Amino acid sequence: MKWQQAITDYRHYLQIERGLSKNSIENYCYDIKKLIVYLEENALIVSPITTDNAIVKQFIYTISKSLNARSQARLISGLRNFFDYLIFENYRETNPLDLIESPRIGRKLPDTLSIDDIDNLVNNIDLSYQYNGVNLGERNRAIIETLYSCGLRVSELIELKISDLFFDEGFIKVTGKGDKQRFVPIGLTTQNYIAIWIGIRNHIEVQPNSKDNLFLNYKGKKLTRAMIFTIIKKLVEKSGITKNVSPHTFRHSFATHLLENGADLRAIQMMLGHESITTTEIYMHVDRSHLSDVLNKFHPRK
Repeated sequence: MKWQQAITDYRHYLQIERGLSKNSIENYCYDIKKLIVYLEENALIVSPITTDNAIVKQFIYTISKSLNARSQARLISGLRNFFDYLIFENYRETNPLDLIESPRIGRKLPDTLSIDDIDNLVNNIDLSYQYNGVNLGERNRAIIETLYSCGLRVSELIELKISDLFFDEGFIKVTGKGDKQRFVPIGLTTQNYIAIWIGIRNHIEVQPNSKDNLFLNYKGKKLTRAMIFTIIKKLVEKSGITKNVSPHTFRHSFATHLLENGADLRAIQMMLGHESITTTEIYMHVDRSHLSDVLNKFHPRK
């Protein structure tokens, strides 16, 4: 069918032209699949190529009953992008979402861990914890330190390679969204924790497809995103921290602490791997007292 080919072409566009990750592509296409299911379940004799504003509006109204405002906005944005692509490739002439407004949503900022919170988490890691003879406590400490001290996304952490470590130069090479690479500084403390883990890792029988991956499970396989979430969840509970903490919380805390201590926003953007500095600005929250301190310290007519 023509619309099926259009979706295949759209996936290629997202991958090749926009350089999106596999997860991002799946999220975009998931919204399209929801629309297709809706059309089929309601026996509507249309496809994504021929559907009109009234049908799309009813679809969004129906599905939004179970979604919060943020999820609704993401759904509308994803579909709008898809139909813009169809217009660009001459599959259709108009975008059925042109007259549909996204719900207004406030800026939702993740919780930030304090320095004391970070120390508390690290101090509560059981460094003697072993499973099947493999010391995973040292691995977990290296994971937490790397997430925080380098500001990595969880996907970047699990894909980090031994060949990406340039400790003599004080950097690691990180492969981010769209396979874009950047070099991020790494401190001596984190280097030492990683070195300890590598010493342990060298005694694990590593699976062939994980030979270069830095962080492994006791079977010698690359860790999954879910495993990182589980490690953090258990550690947060053990530490008595009531904040909503995920791997992304460490990245946000990394950026916030740098900014609060006077780091340049452009430098933070480069370390985080943000394509636009606007993303970096939205990403952070800074209390007013810090902004006043910056003004008083640097403005010539304070």
